Amino acid sequence: MTVASQVKQCLSTLKGIESQLNTFSIKAQDEESRQAFHESCLITRKVIVDIENRVGELEREEPQYKGF
Repeated sequence: MTVASQVKQCLSTLKGIESQLNTFSIKAQDEESRQAFHESCLITRKVIVDIENRVGELEREEPQYKGF
């Protein structure tokens, strides 16, 4: 498995985690839990953006890795 494919797999996993955190924040019973899940979701979103930028860098450096 290439580094590019590992990074893309990581990105996909992070998007799944973000989705689950969002679901938990919606379904949480108390406000404290809802807020904690929401904040975790926002942090995860920032990491996703960073990883997406890295994927773009990898694709520019190595054109054979283009495409999702």
